[in-house]
Formats: sequence, structure tokens, C-alpha cells
Amino acid sequence: MAIPTPSADRASIGQLFGYPFRIFFLSMALLVVVVLPVWVLQATGILQLPLALPGVLWHQHEMLFGFLTAAIAGFLLTAVCTWTQTDRIHGLRLVLLWGVWIAGRLLLAFGGDLPVWLVQGVNLAFLPLVMIDAGWRVWHARQKRQLMVLVVLGLLWLMQIGLVIRLDPVYGYGALLMGLALISIVGGRITPAFTSGYLGRQGLSPSLVKNSAKLDMASVFAMIVLLATLVSGWRALAGVIAIVAAGIMLVRLYHWKGWLTRKEPLLWILHLSILWVPVALTLLAGHLLAGWPSIAWAHAAGAGAIGCLIFGVIARVTLGHTGRSLVLPRGMATAFVLIQLAAVARVLTAFNILGWHAGIGVSTILWLIAFGVFLWRYTHILASPRPDGKIG
Repeated sequence: MAIPTPSADRASIGQLFGYPFRIFFLSMALLVVVVLPVWVLQATGILQLPLALPGVLWHQHEMLFGFLTAAIAGFLLTAVCTWTQTDRIHGLRLVLLWGVWIAGRLLLAFGGDLPVWLVQGVNLAFLPLVMIDAGWRVWHARQKRQLMVLVVLGLLWLMQIGLVIRLDPVYGYGALLMGLALISIVGGRITPAFTSGYLGRQGLSPSLVKNSAKLDMASVFAMIVLLATLVSGWRALAGVIAIVAAGIMLVRLYHWKGWLTRKEPLLWILHLSILWVPVALTLLAGHLLAGWPSIAWAHAAGAGAIGCLIFGVIARVTLGHTGRSLVLPRGMATAFVLIQLAAVARVLTAFNILGWHAGIGVSTILWLIAFGVFLWRYTHILASPRPDGKIG
């Protein structure tokens, strides 16, 4: 068996910081396998860390602004280079950007006795740095189509500020909505495009998949209006808008013909994950109009739509950008099923269909297994050069 050498270790580290998706996808998966068990131990009283936020808000914050923002940085800072034909952030600049992200995680977990301005100053710096890098490229390339992504990221950052300063869960819910808006934008680009390409390769007509620019814009606009009404406390109006937004997303999904991809895990994971968006919005409407538990829609959005889609996207993007064929490594299709089941279990727990301890335990274990499989199969891929010798 080959024994790793210091030079090999340095080469792997160099690869990880050669492209944004490499270090951020790996770090995001590692965050999951560390933070979820810590949260369960913290929630059950077995462990008490000097958290810089109250326990529930810390968990909410880390899944939104640790997990989600790492996925955003990895995907966006890689994709925007392709969109704008510019060189990617890499090397020392990427190390420093990643350092801001990891410092935010450590300060929130262990910085309860440190000055608030220090902890939250570092914590709040990451997302603007990502937006500056992406925004500079978009501005110079004059690509107005990408500006909506930056608008949504700006609103996401405002929700982060509200959450850490006012300690009000409503800002966490607003952040979830902006996560769903990002799914609406990015998922609305890649899912129908990948699906039509797949259908063509299967001898079917790519024109079966239809996309409507008006529906795309309506979906994002509805999410932003829903954010404004929810944060403003207009519950009844927000509930109605949530139903409208869910309907728009269902129509879009119907046009993308996801059932035709049932034999391709790299595609059905995208369609099934985005299906959680109208489910979450319907549960939100039920919360606002009928008093359903808020935690149900929050986990349908966070664990279902956001968590599952991120998992599917990183599995595909990693293969594509490292020059490998789009064939899932062994065990990943099972991991796709497990992470979907974890979301189902968490929503059922919110409605007391599953007991609290059982539901939390099952959903946590399923997530840990899924991301454990990802780390097992993808760590080497993320830390290794492309087989074709190209940069990526």
C-alpha cells in the first residue's frame, strides 16, 4: 500500500485550493458530519459548548449560513467563471476566503465569551466577500441575467444580519425563503437543461422539456414578496402568496418532465429535491393560515429542498468539473434515497407522527450516512487533479 508523503499531502492541499468547489464542497460535507451530532448532543443536554448564539438559533444559523453559504460559494464562484469567461479565485485568495468561512464557524461554536462585534463581524463578512467576487465578474461581463442571483444573495445576507442581531427566528425563516429563491433560479436553469440533454441521449425529443422565462421571473418575484410580507408580520397575506408561489413552482416542475428521468439518479435527485419547494411553501401556508407547526415547513425547506438539492448538485458538479464521466460512484444513489428519507422523517416528526427522539435520531443518522458516503467517495476526487490534466 502506498504511504502518503509530505509532497503528496501538499499537492492534495494545492488541488483543494485550486478551484472554489473543491474546498467548499468538502468543507460543507465535513461541517454536516460534525455539526449535526453536536447539535443533537447539545439539544439533549449531553454537551454544552460556549455558543455565541442560543442553541436553537445556532443550529438554524449554521445550517443556513454555514452549510448553505459554503454550497453557494463552491457553486457560484465556480459557475460565474464559466458564465463570464474569467479566471477563478484560487490559491492564497481562496485560502483567505475559506479562512473567513471556517473562522465564522469556530467563533460561533466556541466564542460565547468573546466580544459580540468580533464574533459577528467575522461571521457576517463571508457572504459579502462572495458577492463582491461574483459581482465584479458579472459587472465587467455586463451579464444582467446574473444580477438576480446577487439580489437574492443580498437579501439572504440581510436575513443573516437580522438573525444574529435581533435573535428572531423570523429572519431564519426569511433566509430559508431566499434559499428557495436560489433554488428557483439555479435549479430552474440546470434542471431543465440537464433533463432535455438526457432525453436527447435517450432518443426522446428534448423539446418535451419546456421553460418559461415569465414563470421563472414570477417564481422568484413571489418568493421576494413572500419574504417581505412574512418579515413584516402580514401573516394572512403571506399565506396566500405562499400558495401562489407553490402553484407556480408546481407548474414549472410539470413542464420539466421529471418523471422521464426516473432511471437516472443524477437527474431524479434534482427534480425530487425541487418538488420539496412547493411542499415547503404549502406547509408554510398551513402554518400561517391554519396554525400548523412552523418547524414542519422549515425542515421541508431546509432538509428537503435546500439540503437534498445541494447534495444532488455537488455530486454532479464535482464529477463534471473534475473531468470525470457523469456516472455516480458506488453507494451514492442509495445516499440520495437516504437524504430524501431524512427530510420525510423530519417533517413527520414536526407533526408528531414520529416521536421527537426517534424522529431526530432517524433523520440525523440518515443525513450522516448520506454525507459519510459522499466523503468516502468524493474526498479523493476533490483532492486529486483532473484525469485529463486540465485545470478544474
